[in-house]
Amino acid sequence: MKISIIGGGIGGLTLALMLKARGMAVQVFESAAQVRPLGVGINVQPNAIVELAALGLLPQLDALGVRTAEVCYFNRHGQRIWSEPRGLAAGYRVPQFSIHRGELQMLLMQTALERLGPQAVHCGQEAVAVDPDSASVTLLDRDSGRTRVERADAVISADGIHSAVRRQFYPNEGPPRYSGRVLWRATTVGKPFLTGASMVMAGHADQKLVTYPISRRHADRGESLINWIAELKVPGDTPPKSDWNKEVALDVFAGPFEAWRWDWLDVPALFRGASTYYEFPMVDRDPLPRWTHGRITLLGDAGHPMYPIGSNGATQAILDARALVDQLAGADGAGVPAALERYQDDRLPKTARIVMANRAQGPDHVMQVFEERAPEGFKQVHDVASQAELEDIARGYKQIVGLDIETVNARAQSLGLA
Repeated sequence: MKISIIGGGIGGLTLALMLKARGMAVQVFESAAQVRPLGVGINVQPNAIVELAALGLLPQLDALGVRTAEVCYFNRHGQRIWSEPRGLAAGYRVPQFSIHRGELQMLLMQTALERLGPQAVHCGQEAVAVDPDSASVTLLDRDSGRTRVERADAVISADGIHSAVRRQFYPNEGPPRYSGRVLWRATTVGKPFLTGASMVMAGHADQKLVTYPISRRHADRGESLINWIAELKVPGDTPPKSDWNKEVALDVFAGPFEAWRWDWLDVPALFRGASTYYEFPMVDRDPLPRWTHGRITLLGDAGHPMYPIGSNGATQAILDARALVDQLAGADGAGVPAALERYQDDRLPKTARIVMANRAQGPDHVMQVFEERAPEGFKQVHDVASQAELEDIARGYKQIVGLDIETVNARAQSLGLA
């Protein structure tokens, strides 16, 4: 069976490696002329790490990223609301990783080149059209300007939130749905905070900080490469695509955070320690009625772009890949459309629930509860919310995203992972 994958991001490359491991022929078409380690930090949950570990990538992940020890929620005064262990410390058989997105993508790309061969990965190839009946994709060579047609048994669109394939099937969808909030992202080299492997969310719905370390190399030197995201409510229209990921000055967003100086972190100093600041609108898209059209289907952000809440963007793309491979592995050429339908019927409703849960702030909702009930802070956390209420918020989101320990550990055990 031959599979064409549109997009050489985390989801597309993970899928390519999984398909190769199952003995299928794969071609990857990436629109960028060269894949470079772009972006900042991401967090990958144990339910996705178990799938990367099955590909033999755990040692490489350990060499690059930080095993997340805990997740913590604070109010805007720097008071701890809730914290819980993560990864191995929480009882999972595999870690949770905080890692530079570009380094993870480059790891996957290098592994794909080694296992699939360089002839199977094509950069500078933009998908301009697909045919759901023949499983063909028309590609524009961005260097020569010429087009060609590639045929396969299935075409998987993993080309992100601005997916050209999604747009072909839903031409009237329009731009992504803007949340009314903007994110500013950067990295700063500094001193470790809290455990040195903590993931922190602080603030409330309209003003938030997310921060965590992402580099094993820096940790080994006794310092921390700190990934951080500042978020503010900025009503208005969705910024045009050309304005995404643009560099801005610090004073564009830093003012409202000036008083955020706590005994465990000086936020203004954290901001000043970065050299470059990138601005992103926080957007998603409404869940689709279907991803699969004949021999074409969507994967990752092409199918279910979501707010970056709860660390589920890359994680869910990896889980998509595993579910899709499971369906294709049992199909012959004639059975591909039905296999893609089964994949859709499994993953579309699950990811749609996450999209909607993230719109309601997911587990970050706990910070808004404290902002509304105790805007000036508190003496005892349980004066504001009971332990049972806090646990319910955390437990409910884990069930939605597939992070219950029993399921993840059963999968790890079935793969022979310690």
